[in-house]
Amino acid sequence: MVSRYGKDHKATTRRAIVESSGRRFKLDGIDGSGVATLMKDAGLTNGAFYAHFASKDELVAATIADQLASQRNTLRTVATDRAGMAAFVRSYLSPAQRDDRAEGCPSAALLDEIARCSPAARAAYTAGLIALVDDIAAVLAPEDPASAQRRTWSTVVLMIGTLQMARALDDLTLSDAVLEHGIDSAILLLGLDHVEEADDEGT
Repeated sequence: MVSRYGKDHKATTRRAIVESSGRRFKLDGIDGSGVATLMKDAGLTNGAFYAHFASKDELVAATIADQLASQRNTLRTVATDRAGMAAFVRSYLSPAQRDDRAEGCPSAALLDEIARCSPAARAAYTAGLIALVDDIAAVLAPEDPASAQRRTWSTVVLMIGTLQMARALDDLTLSDAVLEHGIDSAILLLGLDHVEEADDEGT
């Protein structure tokens, strides 16, 4: 029997499930997102799920990997140099990022749940975060990325925690202040304060 779908249909459908699941997980949590809801978000029936994934755990692992890959793509587009890295920090710790969970950072939204996920999901997260840190370190110290690893890890942890705290506070003014403090600390940790000063002098 000849399939009524093109050869790329399955890959396209899988991609739709992964992308919509990423948004749903960040909004409602992994445990709070059932297969029925995830498939409805993708515009598909429950029965179509197992044509693409053996289990929800497999989908979670694929989604985590995709979310971090997307974050790396954003970083590579914005942070092509040290000034771009400073801009990335400001964008990450912005009120817009804080208020948009669905399109925001997967780590800030899901870190506590990922710690309780399957080994495959945790492995996907670990690999994705290591790659992200490597990308940042390569921008900070292109001739010797290893020299920037320690401060990069410290800064990534700081930024994720800052965004989580800003989201938890019910005082918007305080939340905004937390974001600003986080930006200042991240800029200093990454050694980008001189970049910021140069930008200020040029305006």
